Amino acid sequence: MTTTTTTAIPTRELRGRVHADEWAARVQLAACYRVFAQLGWTEMIYNHITVRLPDSVTGGEKQFLINPFGLHYSEVTASNLVKVNLAGDILDDSPHPINPAGYVLHSCIHDGVEGAHCVMHTHTTAGVAVASLASGLSQSNFYSAQLHGMVACHDFEGITVRPEEGPRVVASIGGQRAVILRNHGLLSWGESLPLAFVVLWTLQRACEIQCATQSMGAPLPVPESVAAQCTRDSFQFDPRRGAGQDVFDALVRQLDRTDQSYKN
Repeated sequence: MTTTTTTAIPTRELRGRVHADEWAARVQLAACYRVFAQLGWTEMIYNHITVRLPDSVTGGEKQFLINPFGLHYSEVTASNLVKVNLAGDILDDSPHPINPAGYVLHSCIHDGVEGAHCVMHTHTTAGVAVASLASGLSQSNFYSAQLHGMVACHDFEGITVRPEEGPRVVASIGGQRAVILRNHGLLSWGESLPLAFVVLWTLQRACEIQCATQSMGAPLPVPESVAAQCTRDSFQFDPRRGAGQDVFDALVRQLDRTDQSYKN
């Protein structure tokens, strides 16, 4: 009889050892990774959610938190998130490496897109499927109608490990918070983590419903004027209405009822 052992995850405790603003950002981001895991928005140990740290922590240098490469989203905690700068240097003596593809993609957005506090990237089945369609996202359902004029596209150039692609990613985004990376997946960014989340959630739902619709037949298009009105009427992206904070808080409360280990 043979036995197998799993590799233990290196642990550390940063609570009380980092700036209070950094700790708050770590807890919120770790919660977001766990929420993604609950929603099934995971790709083994891959993909990324990053948050730029405030100037109160960095003194004005652009630094951000990223997931430790090799861990599933359900294993991410506030203390094992990795702090890096735009050069990709690990700044907090983390025992974990980072994924080069995640660093290249996210650092160029944190650096080059004004207001990009949080960046999220997924490879969900529905997201990649729609990103792989020549026709792209169809303006044919309740959710895509709320994204009228809000979705940018970036052509596939391979795995995002080459820094020279960064300026082209930023140019493709052009200020739009929802992004389809063609043949690749979905991306969102926002001035806050909850805003980036609710943008991505809306885009993900639009893709899921489009895939279901196209499996049955041709989608029924939403007229341009109606879609434009839907986007104006949608308050979930509006800072005056919380910009997704209420949605994210509800999901974190659900998470807290079963597992609060992300706060470690």
